[in-house]
Parts: sequence; C-alpha cells; structure tokens
Amino acid sequence: MHAIGVDIGGTKIAVGVVDESGRILAKVRRETTADDVASIDRAIADACNELTQEHQVGAIGLAAAGFVSPDRTSVQFAPNIAWREYPLAERVAKLVEVDVPVVVENDANAAGWAEFRFGAGRAATDMIMLTVGTGLGGAVVVDRELVRGKWGVAAEVGHMRVVPGGHYCGCGHEGCWEQYASGSALVRDARQAAIAQPARARHLLELAGGDAESIAGPHVTEAAQAGDPLALELLATLGRWIGEGAASVAALLDPELFVIGGGVGAAGDLLLLPVRKAYQAQLSALGHRPEAQIELAEHGNEAGIVGAADLARR
Repeated sequence: MHAIGVDIGGTKIAVGVVDESGRILAKVRRETTADDVASIDRAIADACNELTQEHQVGAIGLAAAGFVSPDRTSVQFAPNIAWREYPLAERVAKLVEVDVPVVVENDANAAGWAEFRFGAGRAATDMIMLTVGTGLGGAVVVDRELVRGKWGVAAEVGHMRVVPGGHYCGCGHEGCWEQYASGSALVRDARQAAIAQPARARHLLELAGGDAESIAGPHVTEAAQAGDPLALELLATLGRWIGEGAASVAALLDPELFVIGGGVGAAGDLLLLPVRKAYQAQLSALGHRPEAQIELAEHGNEAGIVGAADLARR
C-alpha cells in the first residue's frame, strides 16, 4: 500500500507518495507561513489532493516539529509554528479528497523511523537518531519499536539540560543540549569568532561576503573541507558536544547505533570523528562493554516524508 508523507517546516512543506520499500514515487512542495495555521492545513491538503490524482494511497502521515499528542492526532505545542493543542489530523482530513487515516508524527521520530526501516539503522534493533539542524531532535527505537512515552513526547533529547545557567533556549529554559549541539550553535559560535578574531576568520568571512552575520553552516563546512583551522575547530567543538551528550544518553538507553542526521551531516568525517572521540572519552565502563556505532544518516532531507508515510501505513 502506498502512503503519503508530509514534512512540515516553518516556511515550506514537502509532500511525497512513498511505496512499501521506502521509495518516493512522486513529490511536490508548497510554501507556507508559520503563523497562519489554516493556510498550512490548506497547503497540505492541496498537495495531497494533487498527488492522489495520480496515485492511490491508503494513509497520510504528517511529520510536525513539536510535541504530538499520544493518540497522534494533534500538535500540543510547536516552537516555530503557531500550533497550541491544535487538531491537525482532523483539520487536514476535512480538506483532503480521499477518505484515509491521517496520522500526526513528531518530525524527528519520522526521520528516525525512516533511517531505522530503510537507512543506516536497518540492521539494528536498538537505535537513537540525533537530527542536528536548527535545533537537536531525537528518535529512540528500542527492540524494534519507536519509543513515544506515556504522553507522546519522549526522545526530546535536545532539551536535556547540559549546562546549568547556560545559553537561553527557545523552550524557555537555559543550558539545553541543543544550544550546544546544533547547526544554530555552530553558526552562533562561528559568527562570534568572526567578530572577535576577524583575521583568523578570514576564509569564513570571504565565503559570507565579508559580513559576520551572514555566516551560515554550509560556509563552515566548506571552509573546513578546504582545511581552514578555525572551521575545523568549530566542527570539532560541535562534534565534542554531540559525542559527550550521546555518552550520557547511552548510559540510559544502551543503544547499538547512533545515527546523526540533519544539515551538519554534510561535513562527514570532519564532524563524525570528533563525535566518536568524545563519545568514547565519556562512555562509562569503556573497554568492558560493547560500544555503539555512530554513523551518518542516509536519507537526508527526505527522511521525514519517508518515515511519516511508513508510520501512517503501520
């Protein structure tokens, strides 16, 4: 049975028809406005209606960045979209032209499920996905089952507190892991370095057109791949935060595999090697226990579509 997966972002949605092997057969995009939730509903329905003209589907999965209700029908809270106790599945179901189940999933859970079923984790039984993007999302698979928790909001690993009194987080607290282990943290540190040490940040500033505030994550990756010492140091710092935090997570869940996804994955081994080194350095009982593998995700930006569709179908 084919299913539709919808990856909902703050400014755009990506929608695809996915077959049972995780292959995307057709895909469309729509622009959206984060503070106009009704327009997001309409954009989702419009894209789904376009795809169902050509493809027969049996379910629709909506991947949303936020806290999803245990029955997978509503978004209780979202940091970047104006959803508060919002019955997303019901609103979309009223607008689509096919009578099929509509299921809401957390976006990191959807991406993690795609990697577990069809990507880097397909041979694993216990896996943790870390999506390192604007924030830090997580997905936990234990004994081949996605862990949602009693209230549907498990695996929000980015909001574990790692630095008391640390950087302020959009969740309302301070010192959350995602303030140190995310693409946003990488960019913040790169911009601060460019302002404080412009000579050392010359390569980064050239890539950003001379403006420190224009430095973006891909600039850091590009400079690091060219051997720039500052960019390599910035990625190593990010990798250290990811790896040390992963060791704490391993103390709780003992996975066989960590999968690193999100935009920073483009840095490849320049990020992965510092992650592995820091993980080993902080892992309890090192040398007396099996050690989790740490690998890059395989599905890239399409993971949310693939995972949401497969979870809806199930």
